[in-house]
Amino acid sequence: MNIIFLDTETTDLENPRLVQLAYKHASSGDIVNEYFKPPVPITYGAMAVHHITNEIVADKPSFSGSAYQLTLIEVARDSVIVAHNAKFDISTLKNEDITVTNFIDTMRVAQHLISSDRYSLQFLRYFLNLNVTGAAHDALGDVLVLEALFNYLVSQAKNKYSFSSEQELVQKMIELTNAPLLIDVFTFGKYKGRLIKEILEENRSYLEWLYNSEMEKDTALQKAELIYTLDHYLQNTPQST
Repeated sequence: MNIIFLDTETTDLENPRLVQLAYKHASSGDIVNEYFKPPVPITYGAMAVHHITNEIVADKPSFSGSAYQLTLIEVARDSVIVAHNAKFDISTLKNEDITVTNFIDTMRVAQHLISSDRYSLQFLRYFLNLNVTGAAHDALGDVLVLEALFNYLVSQAKNKYSFSSEQELVQKMIELTNAPLLIDVFTFGKYKGRLIKEILEENRSYLEWLYNSEMEKDTALQKAELIYTLDHYLQNTPQST
């Protein structure tokens, strides 16, 4: 199974279009790193992050219709794409008519396998002492950090689980990418900022009401991680008498 480490730099966060694309083939080590002139202007907010201006890419080719697009269509179809906060990169590629079938999100996998205050790529780079040379918020630099992080997570997964093949390991990483995470703190409502386990002791009926409310929604509208978290706390903590 082909593994591709990929990162994008984009015009904005709301409706991102490609400005820089970098990816590396895990097996061969071959690297693609290219800049493109997007069909919409780069926002100032995006420039402040990756420092790519409209002037820098003014003479660059368009990604749409390019050989890079045609190649990536095939790569994405036949490979497992590894990215950090992968949903953003996947949404960017979707805007460029690239469909990603299989992917591993190193941010999600890290949240399952390691304990950290933060899970951004650059934070984990230094927190885990990955010792990688590469500029932050540059697609190629981030790909190099991404590869090091992936290899670290692979070692953690091997310590925690048993695998009979590399394919099993990859499938486990895909599974962890899609597995719900336990939520520790409410980020909404009247208990915003409070630990859920504290509210369980203080107002268990609220958690029961919230769980039932979520379960009554259409599946597409349900918050999977909230349901998973509430079910975990309610099922594993006996009701006090």
